[in-house]
Amino acid sequence: MSSSPAAQLQSSGSDSEGSGQACEQSIVIPNRFITIADSFEKKEHSWFVTSQIPTDLSIQVQDVTFTVHKYPLMSKCGYIARLELQPSISNLGYDLKLENFPGGSETFEIILKFCYGLPIAFNPNNIAPLRCASEFLDMSEEYEDGNLISKTEAFLTLVILSSWKETITVLKSCKNLSPWAENLQIVRRCCDSIAWKASRENSTTEDIANRQGWWFDDVATLGIDHFMRIITTIKVKGTKPEIIGKCIMHYAKKWLPGKEEVSVGQKEQRTIIENLVNLLPHQDEGVSCKFFLQMLKMAMVYNASPALISELEKRVGMMLEDANANDLLIPNYKNEDHAKLNSPEHNTMHNIDVVQRIMDYFLMHEQQQQQKQQNIVKTNVSKILDNYLAEVARDPNLSITKFQVLAESLPENARTCHDGLYRAIDTYLKSHPSLSEHDRRRLCKLMNCEKLSLDACTHAAQNDRLPLRTVVQVLFSEQVKMRTAMQEKEPALQCDNSEQDDTQPSTSIEIKNLREELENVKTRMAALQKDYSELQREYEKLSNKHKIVSSWSLGWRKIKNSFHSKADADETGNRRQTFNSTGRQTSFRRRPSLP
Repeated sequence: MSSSPAAQLQSSGSDSEGSGQACEQSIVIPNRFITIADSFEKKEHSWFVTSQIPTDLSIQVQDVTFTVHKYPLMSKCGYIARLELQPSISNLGYDLKLENFPGGSETFEIILKFCYGLPIAFNPNNIAPLRCASEFLDMSEEYEDGNLISKTEAFLTLVILSSWKETITVLKSCKNLSPWAENLQIVRRCCDSIAWKASRENSTTEDIANRQGWWFDDVATLGIDHFMRIITTIKVKGTKPEIIGKCIMHYAKKWLPGKEEVSVGQKEQRTIIENLVNLLPHQDEGVSCKFFLQMLKMAMVYNASPALISELEKRVGMMLEDANANDLLIPNYKNEDHAKLNSPEHNTMHNIDVVQRIMDYFLMHEQQQQQKQQNIVKTNVSKILDNYLAEVARDPNLSITKFQVLAESLPENARTCHDGLYRAIDTYLKSHPSLSEHDRRRLCKLMNCEKLSLDACTHAAQNDRLPLRTVVQVLFSEQVKMRTAMQEKEPALQCDNSEQDDTQPSTSIEIKNLREELENVKTRMAALQKDYSELQREYEKLSNKHKIVSSWSLGWRKIKNSFHSKADADETGNRRQTFNSTGRQTSFRRRPSLP
């Protein structure tokens, strides 16, 4: 065919105009007409136009080749018009490859239809790719009025940004359009629109308790970069910290799975954790202590930076009174450094060092608060720590030094009652039966027997795992508590005489029994002190190690015989029952150890 493609297009346009047929298929451009293609055909990796006029341009986008006419594109696309097209190898046209084309082959197919004059439909899924692609191809008003840039921009501004759902959809579609979506301010405008709508609802809705989380699900579907921009904008607009905190917790619940999925996207998960921690409000009411501990565990799983882990430990320490002992049980995740250490101390089931650092941060925070308003250490923290110690004490690899240092973290006045600490110590002794006598005494020094309850004293007095010196101290404390209980009981009974005349005989018997029981305790206490003094003198005289062990064993049996002489006599005959100040039956038979 001898005539040029331009001449063919001009001729075809004239024929159509003269015949009165196919006028609706022509696109009028200055000085010429371009005939619309008869049809479009698409195969596996090719897309081509069927027309009376031969195609003269081959464009490759990703793995799809588009065979088209160059003039419909050159008339609307400044990018293609400015190119010096290279003839194809077959000399049947020109070849062009579009690298990094926004939106890929699907978006380019829509643009081709627009260039050929076919109607196209805008929607939230394709408007952002089309806006970026039109900018890539320079489809501005300079080349044709109502070109694709102006049309997509108008749809984006007037239709999309006025709708919450469609704005979310467009923002998701921008994920693979960088840097075009950023440079064209599509991402910024969408984030600002979402943040404005969310903050407006939170500030104006009357029933905020039921409505404040209506937008959490939608923003939780966004990528971390877009989520950060929205939350940052919402913060600036003055949204309450607790609402921001709840939204962040909702997002973390969706994007941070359990440890079983550590191998999936470890780098991405670490990025999410680091960004979410940076977003967390500084106010304590914004996020719960439980959530901070969960984030701390996840940060350790995904090997987050030491600075991030330290920040999380500090935040937990500042609100430790709201924690739970089970939440503090952080597994000791093994890494390369721990793998090189073979000592049992580094093979504990739980990470004790993290909790120790949390306690240090808590005490630092409390000291700062005391300087401001003279607060005292919260007693709830001592209960949390004692419960935690009781849990980790079961670990056979836990060293006595770590246990002792952690137990001594709190100041002496922090514990009003030492029952929890006694339970933890007893659990440790039970789980470490090979502990030396020196270490047992060292461990029991943590406990103040005067702060044990009467029930705890009774149990400790019969506990074989405790050192002899501790048992003596416990018995003395038990004697004092029983005397105090009896003294408190007598005035109360005198006040109730007028109302409880019928119960006076039984009450008198109860007081008498208490006095007898107290005398028995005094007697056993004196015997124990005497035996203990004798053992001390014998110990000083002996020099042979085997003789020392034998002497102590003999002395301990003597003490036990003295301590249980009355109980054994009662078991052979009719055992006399006594009742304590609360009316419960008591005896001095051995009780099982605390669980």
